[in-house]
Amino acid sequence: MIYPKNFEQKIGFSEVRRMLADHCLSTLGKEEAAQITFLTDASAIRESLQQTREFRRLLEETEDFPLNFFYDMRTAVARIRIENTHLEEEELFNLRRSLDTINQIVTILNKPKEDIPETDDEDETTNTGAEENAQTAAVVAALRDSNYPYPALHRLADGVATFPNLIQRIDQILDRFGHLRDTASPELLRLRRELQRAEGSISRTLYSILHSAQSEGLVDKDVTPAVRDGRLVLPINPAVKRKIKGIVHDESATGKTIFVEPEEVVEANNHIRELESQERQEVIRILTEITKKIRPYTRELLDSYHFLAQIDLVHARTALAQQMRAIEPEVVDHPHIDWGAARHPLLERIVERIVPLDITLTPEKHILIISGPNAGGKSVCLKTVGLLQYMLQCGLSIPVSETSKTGIFHDIMIDIGDEQSLENDLSTYSSHLLNMKNMMKQASPKTLILIDEFGTGTEPQIGGAIAESVLDKFCQKGAWGVITTHYQNLKHFADSHAGVVNGAMLYDRHEMRPLFQLAIGRPGSSFAIEIARKIGLPEDVIQEASEIVGSDYIQSDKYLQDIVRDKRYWENKRQTIHQREKELEKTMDRYENGLQEVEAERKEILRKAKEEAQALLQESNRRIENTIREIRESQAEKAETKRIRQELKEFSEGVDDIDTKAKDDAISKKIEQIKQRKERHERHQAEKAKRQEKAAATLRQAVNHQIPQGHLQPGDPVRMKGTTSIGTMESIDGKTALVVFGDMKTKVKVDRLERASADKEQQVTKGDAMAERISSYQISQATRKTIDDHKTNFHQDLDVRGMRGDEALNAVQYFIDDAILVGMPRVRILHGKGNGILRQLIRQYLATVPNVTHFGDEHVQFGGAGITVVDIG
Repeated sequence: MIYPKNFEQKIGFSEVRRMLADHCLSTLGKEEAAQITFLTDASAIRESLQQTREFRRLLEETEDFPLNFFYDMRTAVARIRIENTHLEEEELFNLRRSLDTINQIVTILNKPKEDIPETDDEDETTNTGAEENAQTAAVVAALRDSNYPYPALHRLADGVATFPNLIQRIDQILDRFGHLRDTASPELLRLRRELQRAEGSISRTLYSILHSAQSEGLVDKDVTPAVRDGRLVLPINPAVKRKIKGIVHDESATGKTIFVEPEEVVEANNHIRELESQERQEVIRILTEITKKIRPYTRELLDSYHFLAQIDLVHARTALAQQMRAIEPEVVDHPHIDWGAARHPLLERIVERIVPLDITLTPEKHILIISGPNAGGKSVCLKTVGLLQYMLQCGLSIPVSETSKTGIFHDIMIDIGDEQSLENDLSTYSSHLLNMKNMMKQASPKTLILIDEFGTGTEPQIGGAIAESVLDKFCQKGAWGVITTHYQNLKHFADSHAGVVNGAMLYDRHEMRPLFQLAIGRPGSSFAIEIARKIGLPEDVIQEASEIVGSDYIQSDKYLQDIVRDKRYWENKRQTIHQREKELEKTMDRYENGLQEVEAERKEILRKAKEEAQALLQESNRRIENTIREIRESQAEKAETKRIRQELKEFSEGVDDIDTKAKDDAISKKIEQIKQRKERHERHQAEKAKRQEKAAATLRQAVNHQIPQGHLQPGDPVRMKGTTSIGTMESIDGKTALVVFGDMKTKVKVDRLERASADKEQQVTKGDAMAERISSYQISQATRKTIDDHKTNFHQDLDVRGMRGDEALNAVQYFIDDAILVGMPRVRILHGKGNGILRQLIRQYLATVPNVTHFGDEHVQFGGAGITVVDIG
């Protein structure tokens, strides 16, 4: 039970609900947010919190999780259950996009973890009794859920129907802009083509009439045809309307212009109207046919949109938790409050800095009596408890520390503020008494009671007595509660009754300001004398008040303040010592973990060192064998060969003798030897490569002297200076030449080319020629694979709408380069109309690309000036 009826407004949850709805992506989620209610089932609350926790992780781990096209199509889907109804184009397009979003989400949430087999339910369950079967089924369900990375979200998506076939069928008749394709039916294609021809004919006729009228001076030079009532007309001056025969359809507001449909195009316009009517009938027929295919799935579609609404709500809960810096705490299935660093989420939005509260209620101390000065934070503390507990039991994350522990209450009742009612003839105190009556009637060990300024509103002595009696009733019923008061008798009651504990809102007596900190275990002082003196109340008035109340009361309040001060001092000392002990334990753990990591790292380094040594040994063996073969071919001395083999054998034996535990020094020495030998080998290879390059350069120079360069012509065999790969010059454009190397064409500056000869390649050494052929083959294969990959993934359309100028230009450059590489003859760039800035930048760049033979606007029916069509030669 939630009491009273306006509980959400009193506690501030109505504002939280509004914030939650603001984070929803569609009306689907907003309706779910409006319907969230107070839950008393711990498992349902845990499930909701786990969904939020998993969704936050899902968004972090998935870059392209679909959060668009959350359209509410439930009304449209419910409507088409009636025969002969149909979805309009926009509805069908929104249905297609939202179904695709559902399909993607379900696919992601139902994707199992890698390398984890699915659990077979039939193998796990046995007929050993209903109770055992239920337990086994629960275990099987838990095992099955553990196969998925997001088990709570998987349970939400489990069994949700997706409709890839419907999506595919809709794609066959709708283009990507949501318009019905011309090819949706042969009849529609015929009608639209005939419409285009008729409209073109009318346009030509109108322009002919217009030009004649302009040449005769009947119409201004800047006049163009207009459309009125769907018919093409000419705007003319009323004075010359008799000189242009036709039908007047409209006139301007000033009366200075009339719109005339020339009689030459009346019949043609009528024909267009007929064609448009036929086109609309064909469109309705097509939409009715596709709707007929959708109609059998309306029930499943509505279930899928309910799932989409739940996903929208989970997303909103996650976004709200991030905004509030809230977490999903541990939840137990009984009343319990153990919160650290609890913050009021609404107060945090309007106050620059708030002091978090540590609040604990246990079965031993289940009623907290909070006392302290006015404006010290008592009411905020009470509202924080009520709001966070209510948020938690509505399945929302709450702003507390990670170590907090929360419980479940079946009732939350609050009495706060002025509840006087003129209609019911209730004073403020009568209203409070009515609330106390209802609370005592409903109170139980699973009830949380929140009362602000308990007992006020009437004469203090009788008000305090009644409050104490009501509090005793709450204790007898085992109710839980947070109660704020200034009454001394309630503070004494807390000290003398089990289950009740005092709490104080701390106050700095020296600076005379509240600290907004809750200290549980001691009562608080109202600091009435000190506050009165601070605000400047006359001292004689303060003195007289002190005499009236009596010295015993003043002294007891002073002693209480001293106790609070001393306890606060020792509490700070205890916290400091506790903090230092924790830091010491962390330091010890860090050193211990560091030693373990160092040991593990040492073992890993030694293992890798041995593996590298073995790898180097194998590589050295291969290289040295090659060297020996070369030595043999050069008729070198056998003694040199023997020496190399002996050195290799010693190296191999040295690596095999490495002990990764007992011979660290030996390992280090061997590793250093390996590095030195590897460096010597690399230097030897580098020197050998330099000698070979020098010999090849000398050879190329000699050949170049023998072959005159002359003037390069298309068809000549050429190479780039400094290389040996030969290509064929295809064409020359100024200082740039197009050269074909194998399967690849490239543009090269003419001054970087030199004429080649087939004889030239034959003069290169046998080893260099073989290496060159191998290198050429590898480059050709890599190039061919790159081109094939680009052809497979290349799309003819590029959408740069919404990009900045530099981003769009960069994207277009890569796009045109890829189009040239894969040999695409025509591509389209979607930049939108707007102010024409993107279009101008893109076309300025296209004008500088030699391979672009033509570019211009797309046809007006397919986007017009918002799309640039590029032809590539």
